[in-house]
This record gives sequence, C-alpha cells and structure tokens, in this order.
Amino acid sequence: MKLLKLSETHTENSKNKVEQILKGAMQEFLVHGYAGTSMDRVAASGGVSKATVYSHFQDKQALFKALVEKLAKERFKSVFGSNDLVGEPKQVLQELTDKALQEMLYDDEYMAFMRVVIGESGRFPEIAQFCVASLVKPAVDTLHHYFSSHPELKISDPEATARIIVGSLVHYVMTQKMMHGADILPMESHRLTNSLTDLLLFSQNNL
Repeated sequence: MKLLKLSETHTENSKNKVEQILKGAMQEFLVHGYAGTSMDRVAASGGVSKATVYSHFQDKQALFKALVEKLAKERFKSVFGSNDLVGEPKQVLQELTDKALQEMLYDDEYMAFMRVVIGESGRFPEIAQFCVASLVKPAVDTLHHYFSSHPELKISDPEATARIIVGSLVHYVMTQKMMHGADILPMESHRLTNSLTDLLLFSQNNL
C-alpha cells in the first residue's frame, strides 16, 4: 500500500511538472515564436530545470506537438463533447457552430497561438501540418461521420460538406478577429451560424 501511494505521488508530481513545462512553453512560443523559443527559455519560464524539460520532452518539436495535442483535446471536448454527435440535425448543427465560434473568438491565448503557427508555417511546415492533423482533421472527421449517418439530409458529399462548415467558421474567425476586419466586414456570428444551418437543411426541407 505504501509503495502504491509513493507511485501515485510520483505520477502526480510528474503530471504537475509537465503542466508547468507546457505553461512555460506556451508563454515562450507566444512571445518569441517557434524559432525564437529555446528549451532554456521554456525551463526558466516553467520554473523547472532544463534537465527536467528534457526528461519529459525529447526536443522542442516534441514539446510543441505536446502543447498542440493538449489544446486540441481541450478544444474538441469543449466543442463536441464526445466523438459522437447525437440529436436532431438542426439543433446539433446550430449548437455546434455557435459553440465552435464562441470558443475561437473569445480565447485570446488560442488566437495568439494560431497566429504563431501561421506565421511560422513557411519555415516550419511540419508544425503547421501537425496542427492541421490535430486541430482541424478531427473536427472534419466528426462532422463527416455525422452527415454520413443522416441520409435524410440528402448530402451528396458528406466529407466536402464537413470541410465547408469548418472552413466557413475558420474564415469568419480569421477575417473578424485574427486580421482585425470586424469593422470592414461586420457581421454578427449568429447570422453566419444560422445561415450555415439553413443551407444544410435546405434540401431536407424541400423534399
């Protein structure tokens, strides 16, 4: 029993160290970008030794990927709840698009992080690809599966439709928030989400 408690304490301490490192890494990536961030900076920002950082992460790329995976899991759970979307299409689509937009529009740290990824994508395409695989693909796959499981929607290409939904939301966030275009292309978010839902349900309502 005592050995078990010691093992649990060690595991908990290890998790806490990882959280410290990831928190420090986020701060450094946001300030210095991917290229300008070093493991020394991350260690100092996280309040741990450089050896501790390397005991959990092989290199900077592994650390960055771990940070992306953490963000992806948190965001996916917050927006989708689970891997399976359940419910009547109109309600599911309306709630999903509303929630996704709110998550992206009002999370300043996430927004700043995505600016870093986009800004560094030219020099480091591998980190951009990892972000697409971790942040975008799961959302597209989940919507694709949902549309495929609802033949009454009469969607001829569920995968392309899923990409249209995700792409519309991302475009809105980029033009309104990331590129500071809200005054140039003003539109309340509910107008976009309502219209996306109407477009998807159009064929069903006109059978």
